[in-house]
Amino acid sequence: MSASRFVVQLHDATTLHFDLRLRFGEVLRSWAVPRGPSLDPAVRRLAVPVEDHTLEAGEFEGVHEGQARGSGAVIIWDEGPADILRDEPGHLSFVLHGRKLTGGFGLTRTGPRRWILVKTRDDAAQPGSDIVAGHPASVRTGRTWQDLAGRHA
Repeated sequence: MSASRFVVQLHDATTLHFDLRLRFGEVLRSWAVPRGPSLDPAVRRLAVPVEDHTLEAGEFEGVHEGQARGSGAVIIWDEGPADILRDEPGHLSFVLHGRKLTGGFGLTRTGPRRWILVKTRDDAAQPGSDIVAGHPASVRTGRTWQDLAGRHA
């Protein structure tokens, strides 16, 4: 088991999505999770791998201006320590210690650019819950992406 960190950024880009980032050495391995993570073990979420990001990218909260891709408002939806339990080709299991996301999670490759993110059945699991709808704001500032973008939901 290795100690790490994680960040989940909610990004209003071409489509609104969540970016799950796990620190491995000096980079953040990253997946776009269109519908966001879930604390319900019965819910499977698509996670699309994207390029590794710098550690600094995981600190960003604000509005990206003028870029064709990657523009729009970004909030730090959750962050905290992480423990990497297994890191094998096609499977990654980890424990998150965030303010919203806690307990075990697994990422499993199901295709060339397709992974599935699932919550482990553990004490932190919340069957039937919707953490994304229930807690939309940044853990750092308390602002929503709409606040940053100057929009009202």
